[in-house]
Amino acid sequence: MAKKRPQTKAKQPQLKDGEIPVVGAREPCPCGSGRRYKACHGRAAAHAVTELVQRPFEGLPREGDWVALRELVPAATVELKLKESLPEGVPSVTLATVLPMAWPALRRDDGSVLIGLQNDTASGDISRDLADTLQRALTARPGTPIQGRRAPADGPRLQELLDPEGAFEPVVHSGFEFWVPDAEQSTPEVTASLERANAAAIPTVKLSGVDAAYWCETPDKNHLRWVMPYPEEQLLDALARLHAAGRSNLGEGTRLVGSFRAHGLTVPVWDLPTGVTADDVEKPAAEFAERLATALASDTPLTPDERRARGGLTNRQVTLS
Repeated sequence: MAKKRPQTKAKQPQLKDGEIPVVGAREPCPCGSGRRYKACHGRAAAHAVTELVQRPFEGLPREGDWVALRELVPAATVELKLKESLPEGVPSVTLATVLPMAWPALRRDDGSVLIGLQNDTASGDISRDLADTLQRALTARPGTPIQGRRAPADGPRLQELLDPEGAFEPVVHSGFEFWVPDAEQSTPEVTASLERANAAAIPTVKLSGVDAAYWCETPDKNHLRWVMPYPEEQLLDALARLHAAGRSNLGEGTRLVGSFRAHGLTVPVWDLPTGVTADDVEKPAAEFAERLATALASDTPLTPDERRARGGLTNRQVTLS
């Protein structure tokens, strides 16, 4: 009997890392190694898309406002400027806190693009996920909502797509009417979503005298939430110095009650009496900013009273992200 010839497999062309597409986890890796994608190049890709980026908006203009719109502000929009010219047929790109039906993005009938900021994302890098959504929205058919997906591990981030010199000026709305140019032409689903969103929206106002500070009204009391760009430990020391000295409030009846952690930044929170409006707190906030700058510049060790104040502030921190 003739011997069987050993069978040989044709060698697949070896691809460079930058040329390897994303495929299903159990499919053969496109690099030609013969292993499954998840055990080969997919391992690094999976790590890249799941690794948490602590400050996803770092490097973007007005990082504090990005964090506020992601976590604190119910209804707001911002016109975005891209590094490259907009594609033909796309008159504008607008960032929105929330879109109807929780869509990640929407290409309107007129070609304009809306990007939702407060959506769940598939990876640990919100910036990369939003950039992927933006790119897909720019080429979608008008009148099409964009669905969420896992962004490619080597895809661009917002920092690579947006103009670093472009203005970032949030416009805070009392409701979500900006969703639809003509409410009377909306589908029943969008109309119902709009009514639910408006009912849940907390009245919010952006302060004009300081950066990334937002007043909001709740049934029991009002609040000021102020996203600050300073390193957390340095900021907590400075707040403790002011708190121990009785200089951390924003006027009579107001009180610094704690802070949030959100996307790598710290957000001090003040309780305000119900009658204190956003206009009322503008001047006290500007004065507090001056006191804070002085406290931030101090490098002397904290006193016992200041350490106790710092411990109290630390115990009242809540992590949002």
